Amino acid sequence: MSRPAHAACLAGALLCASGALSAAGPTREHLAPAGWEGSYHQIHYSPVVKIGERVIVSGIPASVGESEEDKIRWVFQQLKLHLETAGASLADVVELNSVHVAADHAQFRQRIDVVLKVHREFFPDHYPAWTATGTTALFSDGAPMELRAEAMIGSGKRPLADIPIPADAAAKDD
Repeated sequence: MSRPAHAACLAGALLCASGALSAAGPTREHLAPAGWEGSYHQIHYSPVVKIGERVIVSGIPASVGESEEDKIRWVFQQLKLHLETAGASLADVVELNSVHVAADHAQFRQRIDVVLKVHREFFPDHYPAWTATGTTALFSDGAPMELRAEAMIGSGKRPLADIPIPADAAAKDD
């Protein structure tokens, strides 16, 4: 084989190899904030998984605090800590999923009102997508709710929200 043909084959092989490396996809990192390592090693789940710029936070039980509001504030503080473990912030959160212990719809509405109050403290604007569901029990006894989130690192730096305020909502503010 001539030198130019050999060089062309070598260049082609290198291009194929680099394509194979990029096709392997992003690295998946399993992370745990200080104090949460037992979740990974004993209960066998990852508190935080980072795939490229995407961050997934497992359900955090609202299990620490005297009052229900204290427990809910604690879970949002823990969410912030979990996100920071992966290099994300609350501003980067694009989706929340919350599960609330409630016997019926009336209790669910009562509990969600407390969550909404605390949620506004941590997400004052550019709100993430959010699904709230009810259940009769959670893994952590005594926790009124659990909070899970997904974030995209850096997405909170330039959020766009051009959603008009409904006329009935504007009238309530007067």
